[in-house]
Amino acid sequence: MLFAASSCWGQNQDILRPYEAFKYSVENIGDSIQVNWTIEEGYYLYRNRISFGSGTNSIVIGNIDLPAGEQHEDEFFGKQQVYRDRFLVTIPYRNIGELPETLDLAIKSQGCADIGLCYPPQTWVETVELNSRGDNKIDLRDAFGAFSISNLEFVPVDEAFEPILTAIDSNRIEVAIRVKEGYYLYKEKIAAEAESNIAQAGMLNLPNGESKTDQYFGKMEVYYQDVFGELPIARATPEAMNLAIKLQYQGCADGGICYPPVTKMLTVSLPQASAGKALAAVALSSAPPVSEQARLAELIKNSSLFIMTLTFFGAGLLLAFTPCVLPMVPILSTIIAGEGKKVSAARGFSLSLSYVLGMAVIYTVAGVIAAAAGVQLQASFNQPWVLTLFSAFFIILAGGMFDLYDLQIPSAIQNRLTNISKNQNSGTLIGAFMMGAISSLIVTACVGPALIAALTVIAQTGDIARGGAALFAMSMGMGTPLLIVGIVQGKLLPKAGPWMVTAKHAFGFMMLGLAIWMVSRVLPGGITLALWGILVVIVGIYVGGLTKLSENSSNIQKLSKGAGLISIIFGSVLLVGSLAGSDSLLRPLEGLKYTISDGYIPEHRGLKFQQVKTTADLDIALVNAAAEGKTTMLDFYADWCVSCIEMEEFTFTKDAVKDALSNTILLQADVTANDQADQALMARFNVFGPPTIIFFDADGSKRAGYEVVGYMKANEFARHVNRATNNTAYSKPTN
Repeated sequence: MLFAASSCWGQNQDILRPYEAFKYSVENIGDSIQVNWTIEEGYYLYRNRISFGSGTNSIVIGNIDLPAGEQHEDEFFGKQQVYRDRFLVTIPYRNIGELPETLDLAIKSQGCADIGLCYPPQTWVETVELNSRGDNKIDLRDAFGAFSISNLEFVPVDEAFEPILTAIDSNRIEVAIRVKEGYYLYKEKIAAEAESNIAQAGMLNLPNGESKTDQYFGKMEVYYQDVFGELPIARATPEAMNLAIKLQYQGCADGGICYPPVTKMLTVSLPQASAGKALAAVALSSAPPVSEQARLAELIKNSSLFIMTLTFFGAGLLLAFTPCVLPMVPILSTIIAGEGKKVSAARGFSLSLSYVLGMAVIYTVAGVIAAAAGVQLQASFNQPWVLTLFSAFFIILAGGMFDLYDLQIPSAIQNRLTNISKNQNSGTLIGAFMMGAISSLIVTACVGPALIAALTVIAQTGDIARGGAALFAMSMGMGTPLLIVGIVQGKLLPKAGPWMVTAKHAFGFMMLGLAIWMVSRVLPGGITLALWGILVVIVGIYVGGLTKLSENSSNIQKLSKGAGLISIIFGSVLLVGSLAGSDSLLRPLEGLKYTISDGYIPEHRGLKFQQVKTTADLDIALVNAAAEGKTTMLDFYADWCVSCIEMEEFTFTKDAVKDALSNTILLQADVTANDQADQALMARFNVFGPPTIIFFDADGSKRAGYEVVGYMKANEFARHVNRATNNTAYSKPTN
């Protein structure tokens, strides 16, 4: 069924029958027939839905030039021309045999009412006399006068169909819809889903309906009587709750009109369930999942402080082994190595703890402030000027490691620290804390379900205490491996000696690598690849790649020479690759294919996305996807997002993922700029930062509970896609 844009109508406004809304008269004028239409106010006919045909074998209808209509924006047909008030159509005809006395003229049309409903296609047959001219005018009102039923009124949709929800028990809801006599509901158009983070609806079980042949959908099941269905509910908590249910349905009247699809938000009270029963309900295969971040957000709000802290500590521990946290290891190692002979296991631990606390405290405070103020923390800390500033900071630190200058805390600050604690070591501890605070910038590149859950709770409930506690626990989890590094490094480092110079230089190279890694979020890939090539070549020269060996050279010198040569060669390959247009550390020579082979078009290794910038762009793309009967995936991406690049490089390139998304429209929102349009698009779906992936049904509605936040491996992502797009087959209506 096809509908114009809907609006509300008054309870007492009558809906006209199609032959009352669209009247015409037919007149033979010799070599053509004129059809003069009169359309009631508030109604219109589609220009491209009007056609004429001959029911008389010896009469052939010629080409018909329909007059231009007025422009009309239709939510289903798009831009259309429609007719209102009056218009005239001239229909040429010719006979291919003996001229008959009459012509059976078939008139097909379809129209709508401005109040938001459309009539099914109408076909009327008029008998037109051909043996005379100008005296055989036929008025449709006369044609239907014998059986006019204009006094019949259609009731508003809420009177025709009345939905009622009742809790059968703690995990089942009865969905009932009362149907008024003379009206019917489509079984296929009835759907229900739960609007909650802690409960999800399963498959709505409906009884068999009556078979009806529909002009648009063909053979359909319909309900002429009251219908009762059962909706299973999967719950994440056994407590009693008021559950919001979104109910959708669509129906028609026997008299020839159909109502637009209806969406109702209804609430039902579910009683308390046993823990076992609630847990069993969660395992229902028909129920969509609750997203990980939604479960964690509910855990922050409702669980004990101990369980919440332990859970988020574990989540942080998992994040500690991601690329956005690992760069903190050389920073901490540099601080500990700088202690020289004073380092012990206890000292290493204290330095590591100061560093981790600095990172955790600043990360937590920044997260709380950002969530409370509605600021996109990740994008704020990844502005080009911020990344450039801190990249320069790491370059300065590297220069100190190479003894280009002596880095010291200004004497005034040193004296003040000494006066506070009377212990010179405290200056190093405070320095470690400050370095940890600065390093919290690195952690902002990590986005995962745990972070989103904490920020969501703070933003939506204002519970800063519990949200902040979850952030701090997660930060300490991320820092736990660093504490182990401090203990091990403090225990295993040899006493002061020549090795310390080599260690300082090694950490200097690590600092330069960190500087390149940070600024790579804003630099073009080719330039970044060249910077890595230069650094690797310099490292190769430093370890002895160009040093001459003698017969008396030690095995260590020979190994250094070999490692240095390999490093120089690899660095040179990176430089050549950057000049050839490549931007990948793993495939630096891929760009050479473009120059070696004439006319070579590189194969796109990953997914091919359609870019969307604004909410309007997204809406148009979703409408187009629905027209194709396809599901949609929306990927929020940014150049400075480490996990986004991981997804592009290691997940989207796999065949399993491509196969799973073969019937899905792929959209990508590049939010690198974090401008107003980006913020509006993220705010629409409560997205705190990339990478976040959202799935949509083939009708354009969001698949709640299937969001992906953070990096996900290819096989796991492919399985998730199959679940997210399962049971969403959509049959596009035929026109």
